[in-house]
Amino acid sequence: MEGINYLSAFLIGLAGGVHCVGMCGGIVAALRMVSPKDANPLPYTLAYNLGRIFSYTVAGALTGAIGHMASEFIPLANYVLTLLSGIMLLLLACYLGKWWTVLTALESFGKGLFSKLQPVSKKFLPFKSPMHAIPYGIIWGWLPCGLVYSTLTWSLAAGNALQGAALMLFFGLGTLPTLLAASAGSQLLLRGSQHTVTRQVIAVLMALYSVLLIYRAIL
Repeated sequence: MEGINYLSAFLIGLAGGVHCVGMCGGIVAALRMVSPKDANPLPYTLAYNLGRIFSYTVAGALTGAIGHMASEFIPLANYVLTLLSGIMLLLLACYLGKWWTVLTALESFGKGLFSKLQPVSKKFLPFKSPMHAIPYGIIWGWLPCGLVYSTLTWSLAAGNALQGAALMLFFGLGTLPTLLAASAGSQLLLRGSQHTVTRQVIAVLMALYSVLLIYRAIL
């Protein structure tokens, strides 16, 4: 089941690529303006995304650890967390399929923290080297995002910190192709990720898997 979880996390990130471009596409485009002139933008883009995915992985480890502690000290916590993960995955399916976008309300929870972190990111601008893009990406990895928050909630049921971190790592890797395409200006990949059929197929698969998780939790 772990492999299916990680694959699902990757697909969530992949299917949420359109949302990622909406949230971070402007940031990715701005990286060109703060990078050295005539420099290859790919190392800077990769470094930024490395930092962003690192933040997702750390957050996944924290939530995974919290879920593990809950399962150790709270009776039936495993069942509750599994049920919660199924419900959140179902809401993710609705979000990605644009059937119901209630998860956007989650984005308001992180605005306070990010408002304090955002000014720190300016200290790394302009980029003198790709290494300066890594801490910049780490900070922007905490940008309020309902997609990220809901996946983090799912990582609560991952079992432990390591599995929670792996779950968010695969999620972050799933978001990578679209953001790299946005940086490179690849319209073909962007159109593919934005295609209605692509989104609907992945959303339906997520919904079916969420039903399985919910069924297992209530048995």
